[in-house]
Amino acid sequence: MGFSLTPKDDGFYELFSLSAKHLIDGAAELTAILGAQTQEERETIAARMSEVETSADEATHALLSKVNSSFITPFDREDIHGLASALDDCVDHMDAAADLVALYRIDDLPKGVSKQVEILSRMAELTVEAMPKLRSMKDLSAYWIEINRLENSADKAYRRMLAKLFNADGADAITVMKHKEVIDELEAAADAFETVAHKVEGIAVKES
Repeated sequence: MGFSLTPKDDGFYELFSLSAKHLIDGAAELTAILGAQTQEERETIAARMSEVETSADEATHALLSKVNSSFITPFDREDIHGLASALDDCVDHMDAAADLVALYRIDDLPKGVSKQVEILSRMAELTVEAMPKLRSMKDLSAYWIEINRLENSADKAYRRMLAKLFNADGADAITVMKHKEVIDELEAAADAFETVAHKVEGIAVKES
């Protein structure tokens, strides 16, 4: 009869929850930058987002350091690396989007951007709720199913915004380029959230 060694150290789960918390913070800053009225406000929010990204990097490094220094891990080291990196990618893309808004001095984003950010905010909430469930690997399927549905919605919103950008009569090429770079980063963030969900699903299947 086989048996498994379950580490008493809960540090991994706490660190995953901390990493996920930065997703909430990042989505909040994205929401804030959409409502900014001045360039000064946008730059201030982008600076706060950069701080969130730095904190997320630190949380990722803490996770990877713990993997390298631990004899026993709650699941495969490769899976821990993959999940930690995927969580970090979500914040990286949100940070890039906010930074571009400030750098390009964009004061009028396409209407569809708010829909993209709403989806990212919901994805962040679901991901935060999912992380503690890694302890038991139970009740996680609803999480990755809903993330997949949201990512499909984000794809549709993205394609419609691109169409409006490119089909607009008399559109300024430079403005189109700036807007496209921002919505590309938001789409990449949605893809990154889906990657996190795929990593969680893979871990749950392997550990079940």
